[in-house]
Amino acid sequence: MRILVVSDIHANWAALGAIREEHDVCLCLGDLVDYGPDPVPCVRWAMGHATYSIRGNHDHGVAQGIRVVGDSGFRYLTRVSRPSMWEALGADERRYLLQLPVTQRATLAGKEFLLVHATPRDPLDEYLMKDPDVWARRLAETEADIVCVGHSHLQFNLQVGRAVVLNPGSVGLPRDGDPRAAYAIIDDNRIELKRIEYPVEEAVARVEAMPWPRRARDMMIATLRTGRLPGPADPPPGEDSTDEPPATPADPASGKE
Repeated sequence: MRILVVSDIHANWAALGAIREEHDVCLCLGDLVDYGPDPVPCVRWAMGHATYSIRGNHDHGVAQGIRVVGDSGFRYLTRVSRPSMWEALGADERRYLLQLPVTQRATLAGKEFLLVHATPRDPLDEYLMKDPDVWARRLAETEADIVCVGHSHLQFNLQVGRAVVLNPGSVGLPRDGDPRAAYAIIDDNRIELKRIEYPVEEAVARVEAMPWPRRARDMMIATLRTGRLPGPADPPPGEDSTDEPPATPADPASGKE
């Protein structure tokens, strides 16, 4: 059995569309949306291709109609890009995001898999890097042979006791200095971390066409091109959002905000 594992696509269709691996099963570990310019084809791809798919924190925010407040780093980019997600996605895509489970278990090729976007303790939000001691504590009460996670955008394959923790990295927005799309293949219980070139400038052109402030477009473009988080920047004058009133949650069934 050949298993394709993807995560953190972030509305980057140019990257996702470049992955053409033959597979029998596809595991999608969340964050199909936010940041990028093309949420619709990414969500539709998951709807049609993912055998097992779980919810990431950004999927949750978009589906629930949650408005982000703040101007620091990628919180700012989320705040700017999220209205474009609501505008682009139809009722079917938003309903799909809303019904995604937070965790999922599967038995594949004789192995017990646990799928979770962040960690078993905090499935949507906790960031853990490649630290076997911390992962050992998080997995102390978890029964699984392979724990598949995303969220950090950092690719790794880590043995923790009897379990393997697999992070395939980010398809759409790597943060490890390598801008190529990241994913993983599990074939006959052998795990391979993979990278593939994709037309980055095609994604850049799509970002440039978005009706976002220059700062947001520059932040996204820099990360696409370098595979690194941009340096800290002060919020532009007049763009502080701390006093924004809460948004009325979107109705996923209607496709309206």
